[in-house]
Amino acid sequence: MAVTAHEVQFAPARSLGMILDFAARSHARAAAVLVLVALLNFLPGFFDIPPVDRDEARFAQATKQMIESGDYVDIRFQDEVRYKKPVGIYWLQAAAVQSARALGLAQAPTTISLYRIPSLAGAVAAVLLTYWTALAFVSRRAALLAALMMAGSILLGVEARLATTDAVLLAAVVAAMGALARAYLPEQRGRIDAAGAWLLPGLFWTALAIGVLVKGPMIVMVVGFAVVTLIAIDRRADWLRPLKPLIGLAWFAALVLPWFVAIIGRSDNAFLTESVGHDLLPKLYSNQESHGAPPGTYFVLFWLMFFPGSMLAALATPAVWAARREPGAKFLLAWLVPSWIVLELVVTKLPHYVLPLFPAIAILIAGIVEARMLSRNRWLQPGIAWWFIFPLALGIAGVVALIAIAHQLGLLAWLFAGGAMVAGLVAWRLYQVDGAEQSLLRAIVASVLLAFAVFGVVMPGLEAAFPAPALARALRESGCPQPVAAAVGYHEPSLVFLAGTQTRLTDAAGAAEFLAGGECRFALVEQHFERSFATNAEAIGLRYSQGPRIEAFNISNGRSVTLAVFRSEPPL
Repeated sequence: MAVTAHEVQFAPARSLGMILDFAARSHARAAAVLVLVALLNFLPGFFDIPPVDRDEARFAQATKQMIESGDYVDIRFQDEVRYKKPVGIYWLQAAAVQSARALGLAQAPTTISLYRIPSLAGAVAAVLLTYWTALAFVSRRAALLAALMMAGSILLGVEARLATTDAVLLAAVVAAMGALARAYLPEQRGRIDAAGAWLLPGLFWTALAIGVLVKGPMIVMVVGFAVVTLIAIDRRADWLRPLKPLIGLAWFAALVLPWFVAIIGRSDNAFLTESVGHDLLPKLYSNQESHGAPPGTYFVLFWLMFFPGSMLAALATPAVWAARREPGAKFLLAWLVPSWIVLELVVTKLPHYVLPLFPAIAILIAGIVEARMLSRNRWLQPGIAWWFIFPLALGIAGVVALIAIAHQLGLLAWLFAGGAMVAGLVAWRLYQVDGAEQSLLRAIVASVLLAFAVFGVVMPGLEAAFPAPALARALRESGCPQPVAAAVGYHEPSLVFLAGTQTRLTDAAGAAEFLAGGECRFALVEQHFERSFATNAEAIGLRYSQGPRIEAFNISNGRSVTLAVFRSEPPL
């Protein structure tokens, strides 16, 4: 039988639909497809992007010092305490690095991808847990769609590649909220069998403990606001009984308190002073580390951070509002709205703060897509054009950056970005023909292709944007068995991570004195401080030679930087 043009035109749509049909037939297939899509989105660039300043490099260096010292209670960056976050993420990173060392990887302590493994695992777990949580509200197919939105989201893709806390925190939050939902929803409570009567509270309180050990009170805020909101609306709290609060609190305390007691005893209350007094509370009312922004910032950023699922959020909003009194929608809105409002009001803002709220949005959207209740408002529907506009803009920007900064044509980036543009264009143009589900799947394909272009090709190609690897390489190639360095002007934590914990961050006079202390010492001097360094070196009669000069771009402050490498020479 002849194939018609209509059948050829919509073959890709049927292919994506068939994949969804295949995945929705069983939980095992759903999990396999979700892991595959998540890894396709999260792995490009995972092993190739150098340590990113500043937070990732600080976390990794603090973990490296734990491994070097054997002290897994205290948290330090060189000689300074680092008490902004609890110990959980450092333990997870140390386990990954030590496992690699046990397998014979000698360079494990300075291999940044090993420190990122907990984030990758947390991101994949968050995708799978979104699916599990969504099953309490919607069908298996819709739950799969919600999890795919998380797997394809821009923000989670970024956090999966960074050795920080947020992907692991997200997994803990989704696990806790999934357990909480099954305690709250009447039809779910009736399905809890004898085994689940202990499994559910065990999961809830363990997830809560992991979240606290990873990032302090953030998980308590999200879960607590949801619980308080539901109790206030329903005027009842008996639905919390399946979580066995008394036994659960005891288990939570048993998991959390030992390290807190140890660090408070070790630091003489410095941990509480630093983490609460100098980190948490100032974020509420001040512009900490130049990260202040007005209320509404997260709403504006959401359309980018949750791409491509965000393009359906506005279309789903009228139906969500209409269903707000139904138990499922009520629970998801209690998860989302109170915490979002608080985060908008907090002065210090970083994009990842709202990440633990994205699964609630994904499940709400998936439920509305499944019910075919997306708005047909002519003022809202043009927003789906961003499925094409965003890949177009980001693809062009990535290629331009490669040409301008790295002087590369980036043909592979063109290929992936072009594929993302095509997928986004088809998702937009055939939305009315094939429906929201098929278009969303195409947009997820566009997001994955963008990940290959931006994270897999563009960022690893921008070597000039990562000076620390070049400086560390210059030290390794110097011929010294154990080179040590002092840095002047360029004090990024990635340099300490790659060049060694003993790297001294100092001024021009300090660098000259450092070089005078012996052989195989190096000064890494930013161009603006070279004259001062030379003056101080001359004043103490220092003999030194100049090595390579490195032209780079410091992405932490957005400025070009030129660094000279000077090596100590023995006196005459």
